[in-house]
Amino acid sequence: MMTIYGDTRSGNCLKVKMICDLLDLGYRWQDVDVLSGETRSAEFLAINPSGKIPVIQLIDGRVVSESNAILYFLGVHSRLWPEDPFEQAQVMQWLNFEQYSHEPNVAVARFIKLYQGLPANRAAEHLRKLQGGYQALAVMEQHLARRRFLVSEHLTIADISLYAYTSCAHEGGFELGRFPAVARWLMQVASELLGNKQSESIHD
Repeated sequence: MMTIYGDTRSGNCLKVKMICDLLDLGYRWQDVDVLSGETRSAEFLAINPSGKIPVIQLIDGRVVSESNAILYFLGVHSRLWPEDPFEQAQVMQWLNFEQYSHEPNVAVARFIKLYQGLPANRAAEHLRKLQGGYQALAVMEQHLARRRFLVSEHLTIADISLYAYTSCAHEGGFELGRFPAVARWLMQVASELLGNKQSESIHD
């Protein structure tokens, strides 16, 4: 059984938990408190020298880090990875979009507002992150206006990757009600991942 080192407050960590639960992959969850500095401890750095979570450690001791790399590793031989090479490239496109255009804005805005209480010295930065996040959400809105999921008609690891922080973007100050296609997609992904009851908990 693999071990997942993560913090449930982190969307990047929730991606890994979600795919494991969806595919019924056995794991042991090891809490790592980022805010208290546990990722900088000698014990954790021995597992992942970059000092970041999530990390999975396989039963043979090998380690995989970076959330989207973990999604690929766990999902590549499952129904979450398309067979068509063009669709595979699209999945990779969205994974890169999430890491470079979406997560740096949405996740950071959430951290500043939810966990730091929007201090005055970060207000301007928060505004910039909102602007960048809204641009990313607008790209998703345009794309999802004519699709059920990000790639093909089926859930892929691209949807799991972008779902994590989009589903809690309201905690960073984003008004998801401005994006009806994204809101619909959130409900669909939540239904796939968590069941119909959980899908009702998505906030606009």
